[in-house]
Amino acid sequence: MIALDGSHGEGGGQILRTALGLSAATNQPFRIDQIRANREKPGLLRQHLTAVLAAAEISHAEVYGAELHSRSLTFKPSAVTPGTYRFAIGSAGSATLVLQTILPALLSASAPSTLTLEGGTHNPLAPPFDFLANAFLPLINKLGPTLSAELVRPGFYPAGGGKCLLHIQPAPLKPLELLTRGTLLSRRVTAHIAGLPPTIAHRELHAVRTRLNWPQDLFHVQAHDDRLGPGNALCLEIASEHVTEVFTAFGQKGISAEAVAGDVLEHTERYLTTDIPVGEYLADQLMVPLALAAATTGAKSRYRTYPLSAHSTTNITTIQRFLPVQIDVQEHNRMTEVSIHPQ
Repeated sequence: MIALDGSHGEGGGQILRTALGLSAATNQPFRIDQIRANREKPGLLRQHLTAVLAAAEISHAEVYGAELHSRSLTFKPSAVTPGTYRFAIGSAGSATLVLQTILPALLSASAPSTLTLEGGTHNPLAPPFDFLANAFLPLINKLGPTLSAELVRPGFYPAGGGKCLLHIQPAPLKPLELLTRGTLLSRRVTAHIAGLPPTIAHRELHAVRTRLNWPQDLFHVQAHDDRLGPGNALCLEIASEHVTEVFTAFGQKGISAEAVAGDVLEHTERYLTTDIPVGEYLADQLMVPLALAAATTGAKSRYRTYPLSAHSTTNITTIQRFLPVQIDVQEHNRMTEVSIHPQ
């Protein structure tokens, strides 16, 4: 049984999510102690518990320690069963992080799956639905499987209540080489707003347009049902020939619309001043599927990104506990090349 220390490296929920996904995908049991030890509220919170239960359901796993605030967990998977599943967090916890947990096991399953995920779709410290649908899933589709996502209703922090549908057509995973963005295809800036004055969204868009001087038709307000709020998310999407990146900032009480715009602009301008194709969060999320591709096909994947975050370096350590792969990281003039290949 693989033994993991949840306080290692970044010491957050990523260790648990990666372990659950790869355990189910490879049928290897594990035990993790000190879950989320480096967080203000350590142990399993509701979204982490939902991820555990979801992974257990799709893999018919025996689980010990699956309860709120638990700091230790034993997970013993059996056969992965594709099908139709519904997982509800019951809070604004991230539905996209639950998907991140169970997706590795379903990508190469024996049949398609349909998932209904309920919870937060647009909340801080997690990939928003826009990133999932427009940045991450298109790259997964390049690996062989076919995935589609539909936002039924958004769920903002702290209310939650969001709902999204995902359809997964599995296929053997192929390697990926992503070293440049290619030709710029399109840009879009969207201010999501629910239960708050529309002027907030317009101020955010005005601040972004003033700084970037992009055409007016690239800016959009997406107003959602007042009952889904209060909530506000500002998403900036840059689609290129080989990759699409989505940068997001979230409105919060006491934070001005201009400050929210400034947050998005900081990340966007950094991206636009380089030819680095893969942003920080996408770099982290690509590691697991590309490692699975390397382990199953013997092929090498490469991509270029920024210097890796603690999140990503911790993810590398966890991945290599489950898969016979080598993940090499090389720095080139403030650009990092990640290479994933069999050992």
